[in-house]
Amino acid sequence: MRRANFIPRSIAIGTHPAMPESAATAAAQIEAALLAQGADRVLTGSLYDESLRSQVHEGRFDLLIALGGDGTMLRAGRLCAPVSLPVLGINIGSFGFLIEVQQNQWHNRIPQLLQGDFYLEERMMLRVQHWQGGRMLTEQEALNEVVVTRGQQVRPVHLRATCNTYQLADFIADGLIVSTATGSTAYALAAGGPILPPEQRNILIVPLAPHLSMDRAVVLEGDSLVHVQVFTRHEAVYCVDGLPSMPMLDGDTLRVNAAEHCTTFIRFQEPGYFYKNVTKYMNQNPIIGNQE
Repeated sequence: MRRANFIPRSIAIGTHPAMPESAATAAAQIEAALLAQGADRVLTGSLYDESLRSQVHEGRFDLLIALGGDGTMLRAGRLCAPVSLPVLGINIGSFGFLIEVQQNQWHNRIPQLLQGDFYLEERMMLRVQHWQGGRMLTEQEALNEVVVTRGQQVRPVHLRATCNTYQLADFIADGLIVSTATGSTAYALAAGGPILPPEQRNILIVPLAPHLSMDRAVVLEGDSLVHVQVFTRHEAVYCVDGLPSMPMLDGDTLRVNAAEHCTTFIRFQEPGYFYKNVTKYMNQNPIIGNQE
């Protein structure tokens, strides 16, 4: 992490399109507080609103505040990364591993924010290309991960993973996760993968329910080029950061490598905060609740 070297004056507030009324009220309160304490301009809107998105791409803002949970942070990160726009998360959702500020804390953080008293933390992203018969069909970017998995039929798929020109392993499995360090605390963690420091530039490969195949995660260098080829007689799909799944046919390949740009998060906590947060979240998953 590094100290910020600017004072934000033009701020966007991005919300989830299905945000409840209570969160909409919070957005209005945050906008009013920003303007009252020195911000020159604040625009509030859905992260899918074309006006907000176009102004982000035009570089009209100094930072974006994302209201929601981790899913909202992923959407905001993908939107802001191409123009290096920092993102501050305020938790309105049920889980907030990526979120910096809880809903009852934002009043205390606004003065710090408007004084430039915060850190900037860069997170590596992945570029994901879907190739079929020598033709690229789609290209997307992921902050957490891309998952290649079986479809609706409960039958494993054959997946071949290579790194650069070297074959890593063949998997007969439910699927395979290719993750960033950010994603190491998401689906990859649930699948038994290691926890990586968030600013680490690595690519993590984690198999899902492998059958008589390698059952260990592999950590690769950040400049690696990963290919995942699918061999199947039934349905296979891939999914980027929890977005709607896309079908894959027998022989299709995903090419995955580091994206050209990073997502930048705003942090008020000192460097090293991550390990304290890991301990907190591992001891109590807010979705389940405290069982003691």
